[in-house]
Amino acid sequence: MTTSQHPQLAAIAASSGNAPDARRLRTILIAVSIALMAVIASSAGLSVAQTHLAVSFGASQSTVLWIINSYTLALAALLLPLGAVGDRLGRKPMLIAGLAVFGAASVVAALAPTAGVMLGARVVAGIGAAMIMPVTLAVITSSFPEEQRGKAIGVWTGVAGGGGVLGLFLSAFLVDAANWRWLFALPVVLAVVALAMTLKSIPNSVERSAHSFDTVGALVSVVAVVGLIFVLQEGPERGWTAPVTLTSLAVGLIAAVGFVAWELHRRDASLLDVRLFRERGLAGGAITLLVAFGVQAGITVVLFPFFQAVLGWSALLSSLGIMPMAAMVPASSLAPRVAARIGVRWTLATGVALVGAGLALMALFVSVDGGFLSVLPGLLALGFGIGLAMTPSTEAITSSLPREKQGVASALNDVTREFGTALGVALLGALLSAGYRNAIGGQLHGLPQGTADTARQGIANALEAAGSAGSNGQDLVAAARQSFVDGWHEAMWVGVALMGVLFAYVVLRGPRTSAPEAPAAEAELAGSIAAR
Repeated sequence: MTTSQHPQLAAIAASSGNAPDARRLRTILIAVSIALMAVIASSAGLSVAQTHLAVSFGASQSTVLWIINSYTLALAALLLPLGAVGDRLGRKPMLIAGLAVFGAASVVAALAPTAGVMLGARVVAGIGAAMIMPVTLAVITSSFPEEQRGKAIGVWTGVAGGGGVLGLFLSAFLVDAANWRWLFALPVVLAVVALAMTLKSIPNSVERSAHSFDTVGALVSVVAVVGLIFVLQEGPERGWTAPVTLTSLAVGLIAAVGFVAWELHRRDASLLDVRLFRERGLAGGAITLLVAFGVQAGITVVLFPFFQAVLGWSALLSSLGIMPMAAMVPASSLAPRVAARIGVRWTLATGVALVGAGLALMALFVSVDGGFLSVLPGLLALGFGIGLAMTPSTEAITSSLPREKQGVASALNDVTREFGTALGVALLGALLSAGYRNAIGGQLHGLPQGTADTARQGIANALEAAGSAGSNGQDLVAAARQSFVDGWHEAMWVGVALMGVLFAYVVLRGPRTSAPEAPAAEAELAGSIAAR
């Protein structure tokens, strides 16, 4: 990465210790990207090893899901408080501590002898990840000059989005080629490398505040996030009307309302100034990011049963099939240039339109007989659209909060991402399941009641039941596969409608700002140097 600052200004800034040179900026970006990749890879990995975990620990499906979801729950719940703590205590010490906690917990998880030990290790790893994620973005926003910040954020968002896709592929490869315990090797190696680079290259930044830490706001935010994320994670498994689901929803909503009321009361001393959501950039960026990550996560979840149950692919080949969505990585890097030409609002609108087009392509062309080629155009459009939308969304969020709260801004970005992920999985998964049940219900005549009831539960259950259906087995397989595709179509069209609403919102209420011009940034730097 090269700097576009005037040479004399750059030299003065570098000599005064206020701005790292271009080489150090590259090192900083590489270090935080590796740290972020460790967190993302650990989040994506275990989902491909569910059956192996159940066999190794003799655990139920519910326990396996808790092993997977506990990491995300701890991560999402603690992002805002730990982001604020990092601003106050120092971002470099927080990153070092987070990498150490995360790495140690990942080693324990790899060696865990029981499900209980594994569950505890994943919770601790989630705490470490919550120390890492907001700091990685805050380091970028506090270290990079304004005219280079967009490109750096583009790399960060590319890693945040594409890292999950790459993590799934590598995890599936390790599970098939070696053992599920090797899934933790990659996060541990990445954490160690990031720790070494952090100690050597990342500058520390501490923001002083005239106000005391918002302890009440931090605690209430944890309750709100845990309650709402729990509903999205456990609702599909336990049932949306189950007492524990409804209780969690009530607690989460009450805590969320209480958090908003408390933050309005604290005003300038708040953990998160919720009044800023009136500003177009913050609101538009958060909503777009929520939907973008929701679509990415939801599509990933429904693609795996399509590849495995409809096309008959292995886990490794299915992970490879998702790779076209990695088009979001180059698109994230390209987004700042597009925003500089057409503005942030129209860049967001273009990304949203491409995501909608990708969903429409899947709704129109995906079929049992079409195979992988029937999903490929939609995957490419989705990946490029998501990448194009993520970078300006993230930059809109971070630029809306002041420098002393960049850890909170980064945490807000990450919380939005986690909520979007959970919401996308729950929504698209529920729509697909409902569509499948509706489609297959009329095709089970002549089957024993037990076999029909099993087939209604899902396509994997139907394929398993086909073995005991005798002469009707092949017909049941064909019906289940077609019903899955019918449910897929319904879910995709709902997604298209949601993207249409989001497109209209972005066009009418999107951020007004455009990418900063380099001369303006140079003038600001010159003014600050002259003032000293």
